[in-house]
Amino acid sequence: MRNLMAKGLAAAIVMGGGLAGNPGTATAADMALRASPGAIGSCSELVFSCENGRQYPLCPIAVSVAGEVVTASLHTGHSGGVRVRLVPMGVGYRYAGPGVWVDGFRGNALLNFGKHSQIACTIENY
Repeated sequence: MRNLMAKGLAAAIVMGGGLAGNPGTATAADMALRASPGAIGSCSELVFSCENGRQYPLCPIAVSVAGEVVTASLHTGHSGGVRVRLVPMGVGYRYAGPGVWVDGFRGNALLNFGKHSQIACTIENY
């Protein structure tokens, strides 16, 4: 029931002009990664496919009413994931955690492991 109310509220905001403005411009909130409300804890919906041939799943922990991933666990290896959080940006998005961060714009992203290691990636939504 609570999930239905959240979806209704999000629809009312969109229908009521909550995203009004120039349709050619996008805000940072428009470009953050989107997940369905049922994706919380699921690693199968958002995956970074990178140039090094590896895939890094992003497991949402908290998702906003609008469906934006606010906090997540980024799985970078065999050990547990690194917790990352959405950082407000002027354009695009950034998810940052200890020793790792992702800078992106829509479907393209750069995965950074510290200051000297950067990998180009694309986002796959399943």
